[in-house]
Amino acid sequence: MAVQSEGTPCWADAMFTDLEGAKRFYGDVLGWTFGESSSEYGNYTQAYADGKAVAAIVPPMPGPESTSQWCLYFASPDAAATAAKIRENGGEVLMEPMRVGDFGTMAIAREPSGAVFGIWQGDAHEGFEAVAKPGAYCWAELFTREPEKADAFLSAVFPYRMKDMADEHVDFRLFDLGADPVLGRMRMGEEFPPEVPSYVNVYFTVDDCDAAVARATERGAVLRFGPMTSPFGRFAALTDPQGASFSVIDVTMTDGAMPEFKDA
Repeated sequence: MAVQSEGTPCWADAMFTDLEGAKRFYGDVLGWTFGESSSEYGNYTQAYADGKAVAAIVPPMPGPESTSQWCLYFASPDAAATAAKIRENGGEVLMEPMRVGDFGTMAIAREPSGAVFGIWQGDAHEGFEAVAKPGAYCWAELFTREPEKADAFLSAVFPYRMKDMADEHVDFRLFDLGADPVLGRMRMGEEFPPEVPSYVNVYFTVDDCDAAVARATERGAVLRFGPMTSPFGRFAALTDPQGASFSVIDVTMTDGAMPEFKDA
C-alpha cells in the first residue's frame, strides 16, 4: 500500500469500557471480526472486514473515566512536525507523538473548536487496508459550532483546498487533497443539545442501511438521524450502547442531484 498523503484520514479507533460488548455489537452490526488483543499495547484489538484491517478498539487508559468516542487519525509524514503546527495554529496536543513498536507514531490532539482527532505517521501499519467496502470506513465530517476556527486550523495544519456547498441554507465545507474530497465540515445547529461538544463523525460502509440500523437499535444503539437517502448514499447516525457516535452509509443507494460546490 502506498504511504497516505498528508491529511488523509487513515485510521479510526475507539476506547470502550466493555471491550467484549463492543466486539459483539460491531461484529453484529458491521460484520467485524477481531484479532488477538495485544497486551503489549494496552489490549489494542484490531477489527477486520472481509479479512482487511478497518479499525480498532481498546480498553480505556487509567485515569478519569471518559465517554467512548471514535477517533479519526490523519496521515502525517512527520508526527512531531504536525504536532508543532497544531500548537502554532491554536490547537492542543493531548498526547505527544509516541512510537508504537514498528507500527508507526501516533499523537492525539484537539482542534480549536473542541473536536479530538489523531495523527498517524505510518510505518509497518499504514492504516486502513480497505475503505468504502462493507464494514470499512467511508467518510468523516467534523461537526462544530465554530466553523471559522475549525476551517482556519485545518487548512493551516494540512494541505487542504476548501470548497463550500453552494446553498445559503447549509453551512457545509469540503476539504480536498488534490481532486479528492477527504473530509467534510458541518456547522452544528440548534438540533444539537448544548452539552454536545464538537466532534468528528465517522461513517462506516454497509450494504443495507436500514438493516444495519435495525441490527444496531435491536442491540441497544440509539438512532439519532435517518435513515435518509441523499446524492451520496442512504445513511443514518447512531450512538452505540457505550455512547460512541458513528454513522452507517450504503453508497449504492442514492437519490437526487449532487450539490454544487464553490471554492472557498
